[in-house]
Amino acid sequence: MNHQLIIKNIAKGSYSPIYFLHGQEPYFIDLIEKFATSKIITEAARDFDQNIIYGKDTDLQTVINSAKRFPMMGSHQVVSVREAQNFKNFDELIHYSKNPQEQTILVFSYKGKKLDARIIKKLNQNVEFFESKKLYDNQIPGWIITQVQSEHLKISEKSAFILSEFLGNDLAKVANEIKKLSISLPKNSEITPEIIEKNIGISKDYNIFELSTAIANRDILKANRIVNHFAANEKNYPLVLTLSSLYRLFSKIMGCYFSPSNQPDIIAKTIGVNLFFVKDYVNGKRNYTKRQIFTIIKHLSDYDLKSKGYGNSSTSDGELLKELVFKILH
Repeated sequence: MNHQLIIKNIAKGSYSPIYFLHGQEPYFIDLIEKFATSKIITEAARDFDQNIIYGKDTDLQTVINSAKRFPMMGSHQVVSVREAQNFKNFDELIHYSKNPQEQTILVFSYKGKKLDARIIKKLNQNVEFFESKKLYDNQIPGWIITQVQSEHLKISEKSAFILSEFLGNDLAKVANEIKKLSISLPKNSEITPEIIEKNIGISKDYNIFELSTAIANRDILKANRIVNHFAANEKNYPLVLTLSSLYRLFSKIMGCYFSPSNQPDIIAKTIGVNLFFVKDYVNGKRNYTKRQIFTIIKHLSDYDLKSKGYGNSSTSDGELLKELVFKILH
């Protein structure tokens, strides 16, 4: 079951006695836990009917004892078990799940990894499982668009890409920035590059999207202008993020060579990107041969090591980026 359906069911008042939220992406786990608490318990009753327990500080039997209590103020109590990945076994929970306390909603947050399939098989009664998977980098712009729409705002593919490249894959951080924009902007406004620059501080002209476009199109003048800006503002443009983005760029360009068709929609499906971005990758294919791409990827690997101090003791990240982009373009 996906997180939207779990939230929808909770909003309708259809609860499972036990939710087990596990996986690599903490954002969706936290989202479900917070939503469950806010919908099931009134604010006035939270001091009485909400119990937050940390797995590193207690044992599972203490959790079960808490779950067996009855609510004091409302119809249900919520027992939130955070850091559940610290428990070594779940034998007590397996036993409790066979006959859970009907007025308790027990929510386990098990972050950083997937729960063992053997335990899942044993916990097959009265337990709602949700595996929170990390989004791939190419999925984040689409997720941003959906998130923006949920806040009654609009955003273009380009602006979503700029946000994803600058803010990275920390979904909680991205969601927080979108929430702040939703507070400051009228409903149905569009989040443009200008608004992003004004409110978040990401330049509409000097960002990784514009750099990638310039390099793909072999626009030497524009690429150098952006690189010089990055070099002069190293703290705002970490080299590790730029290297990662350029690696993705050339990986996608190489992927164009293996597309079974030159049709944009087929290329988009082959390399796993939104159709909006295909043009730059196709232009990159025209501008770079396979051999050049292999050489560039080797350069990216070399400069990643240099940025970490291997074979480089004094060159700044900004100068490393200038050297790298020169080698890519010449």
